Amino acid sequence: MPAGLSTSDFYYILPELVLTAGSLLVLVVDVLVGRGGKSNASTLGWVSLAVIGATLYSLTPFTATRVEVAHGLLAVDNFALFFKAVFLIAAAITVLISIRYLEIEGASPGEYFFLILCATLGMMIMAGGIDLITIFIGLETMAVSFYILAGFIKPSQRSNEAAVKYFLLGAFSLGILLYGMSLMYGLSGTTNLRVMATLFAGQERDPRLVLAVILVVAGVGFKIAAVPFHMWAPDVYEGAPTPVTAFLSVGSKAASFAMLLRIFLEGLPSMAGDWKLLFAVLSVLTMTVGNVAAVTQSNIKRMLAYSSIAHAGYLLMGVVAGTTRGVTATLIYLLVYTFMQLGAFAVVIMLRRADVVGDELKDFSGLHLRNPFAAFAMLLFMLSLGGIPPTAGFMGKFWLFSAAIDAHWYWLAVIGVLNSAISLYYYIRIVVFMYVKKETMGSEPVPSAPLTAALAVAVVMTLVIGVYPRLLFELADLSAKTLGVAGVITSVR
Repeated sequence: MPAGLSTSDFYYILPELVLTAGSLLVLVVDVLVGRGGKSNASTLGWVSLAVIGATLYSLTPFTATRVEVAHGLLAVDNFALFFKAVFLIAAAITVLISIRYLEIEGASPGEYFFLILCATLGMMIMAGGIDLITIFIGLETMAVSFYILAGFIKPSQRSNEAAVKYFLLGAFSLGILLYGMSLMYGLSGTTNLRVMATLFAGQERDPRLVLAVILVVAGVGFKIAAVPFHMWAPDVYEGAPTPVTAFLSVGSKAASFAMLLRIFLEGLPSMAGDWKLLFAVLSVLTMTVGNVAAVTQSNIKRMLAYSSIAHAGYLLMGVVAGTTRGVTATLIYLLVYTFMQLGAFAVVIMLRRADVVGDELKDFSGLHLRNPFAAFAMLLFMLSLGGIPPTAGFMGKFWLFSAAIDAHWYWLAVIGVLNSAISLYYYIRIVVFMYVKKETMGSEPVPSAPLTAALAVAVVMTLVIGVYPRLLFELADLSAKTLGVAGVITSVR
């Protein structure tokens, strides 16, 4: 086999190359425009958006492509393409909501936007990775960027604490994940997931492979914040800068689910009986613990952290189903979750002022009097997160629950519905503070143009997908059908 990359390989990794060059461009522009000042954050923000837009455009030639490149290290298919689009959309909205936040905090925007783009690059590599080595490289590119971003506000003790906790627990979980991957490699003699699936097919049950599955499930469980591997999430979400928390809760989660689907549906379909049961148990624990813990929270960022944990439990239902419809439902919900979660954090950032952090429940008191649009947007996002029609969140949950029922996991779907009912309590509590509480906290929020634009995009998409979801369903279904070699998903139905 010839060493190195061919010219065609460079063509197929064009989006990653564009994003890499663009992230370096941000650093160059940061030096050229000088440091400090509000104009610097705004300029670098728009440069970052241009880079993301160029990367999105560079995805268009590959919409009907299904090839393996770099000697089987990466797959270019609609599954990877769908996730790459999700990551770039999440990054674009994060950039928009970060500009005003960086101005208030006085943080350096150059390194910040560079790390946002680097984290996105790692996610894109994870989505296309069909080799354990590639997945690891993408995972670490993303994780190291988030370790730094979590502690980006250096004067903040909470931010520093969040970064240390995230780094220590992340390193520990990575060791568990790598141990499981090393067992998979030792038992198969390959790191390529599709070759591994062929080698494991038809073999007798090996206790060492069962151990590998358990270790990989534990390692991936940390990345998606599944119970009992979730303890880092509330503290990190609360302490990290709010835009970083928003991006971490959607981008990192989506990338981790892309990795999960690649490993288990492409590499370990023969072990479906074992990992389906494990994920079913994790799904129940995750959605239940997440929702029950969120009920007691008064800090919005911690509440959204536990809410994010619960949503990971819902998403695991699609993985447990293990069918094309289950994968489709997972893809749909990840995109829907991106808009409603980032929109909710955008409202929290809107309330951030020099004298008010804006992340406590009391900060939302009387918000409809101070900023009716922000209050309406938060109302919409809370209803969508709770799964109330006609929002996008309802369609996402409906597809997940129906996928579980279609795969005969009836009891799991029932538990999911019950947990959705529990979640309405803490979502509606925010609405009560905004519309029923008469006292107001501080002056009227003054959002920036980029922040308002991000909020408007999130509102429009949450409504449009809820009213007309057909196009998204078709795209997600097309993407799900390209996952893996022929017959992999069918074999685990």
